[in-house]
This record gives sequence, C-alpha cells and structure tokens, in this order.
Amino acid sequence: MKGQWLEIEKEDRSTFSGYLSLPPTGKGPGILLIQEIFGVNEHIQQVADQYAMDGFVVFAPDVFWRQEEKIQLAYDESGFKKGLDFYAKCDMEKATQDLVTAANFLRKREEVVNSIASIGYCMGGLLSYMVGAKEAVDAAVCYYPGGIDKQVNAAHQVNIPLLFHFAEKDHYIDEKAVKVVSKVFSKKADAWVLTYPNVDHGFNCWARGMYNQPAAALARGRTLEFLSLFLNKQ
Repeated sequence: MKGQWLEIEKEDRSTFSGYLSLPPTGKGPGILLIQEIFGVNEHIQQVADQYAMDGFVVFAPDVFWRQEEKIQLAYDESGFKKGLDFYAKCDMEKATQDLVTAANFLRKREEVVNSIASIGYCMGGLLSYMVGAKEAVDAAVCYYPGGIDKQVNAAHQVNIPLLFHFAEKDHYIDEKAVKVVSKVFSKKADAWVLTYPNVDHGFNCWARGMYNQPAAALARGRTLEFLSLFLNKQ
C-alpha cells in the first residue's frame, strides 16, 4: 500500500501537510492519526497503512510544521534529542487547532463514511485527548499520553468515547498520573483506562527497543473493537 502527502490550507491561507492512506475498498470511517515527537516518520506512516488495511481512511498531519516541515526522526539518541526540542517549542494550543482543521479536512473527504476518531501516541496521545475535548472527532484513543494528568480539568468538556492505553512500567508517566486519569474518567460511561503490565512507554512501536508484541497486539485489538463500536453509526 502506498500513501500520499496532501496539503491543507488554513483560514489564514497558510498550509501544512499530512500523510493519507486509503483502505483497499477506497472508503471507510476516518482516523486522525497523531504522531509522536519523532514526526510523521516511517513508523507512523506504516501505522497509517496498517489501519488503512483494516478499512479506515487514515490521515496523519504534520504537527511540527510551524518549526520544520515533514520532519522524520529516527528512534535513536539524536532523534530523541531533536524530538524533545521540537516538542518543547511546540505551541500545543496552536497544534490542537491545526488538528481540528485536519479533522475537518478528513471528515469532508468523499472517501470517509460515517464517523472519525483520533489515535495518538505519547505527545500525540495528549493531543488526541485535546482534539476530543474540542469535539472535532467522534471518539479518541490515547496511547501513553504524556502530561494527561495535568489536562483532566478539561474532562467535563469531553462528551465523546475515550480509550486510554498506559504502560505499567512507564518511565515518563508515573503511577500517580495514571490514577488521576482513572479516577476522573471512571465517572464517564464511555471512557476506558487500561494498563498493560510489565511494559514501558512506547510499547506499541516496533521500531523501538521497548516494543512489546503481546501488549501491542492486545492494545490494537482493543482499539479496533472500540472503533468498531463508535465509528459505524449512521
């Protein structure tokens, strides 16, 4: 499967791009796929293609375009350092608005039927939640979202189904943060907070040393089940 890069024009006439991958049938529910700090790199493009093979129209926007367009960093020391620098300089509110624009772009595409969801990893997991708070998507999946415990004040604004995947041995998100999220969202009927034992941050990424195939497969299966429940309503 071969995806393509497309340009989005904002209201101020500025543009940014994203990677689009279509399902074999050419049509399906939409997924707004949100990158890690490493950009829309080879891994994220492959994840987009993977979900496209499951029947989704997937669009992965370039979050860091205001700093540098289409960065694609490797999962090594240099890439990690550069990614953290991009993240530190990223205006998350502007990034959220860009993703709302991208969600609207995706929703209006003729290939998209029914609803759209966001799926994000790490920084993208937090942004998936923030886009959900704006109700730009119909459901949101958040993989190990860093800093999510500091954003739960927006929980009352979130009226869409949510799915959180956390790693028990996460070096960046401690147990206390997960408990905060669990406590807040346990009150919501359409919110699930799941923790995977004995795995670290980034367990879903097969290009990283902390990749854990059983946990990644389980989380992916749960994500697909979640999407099947909430993205196929007419």
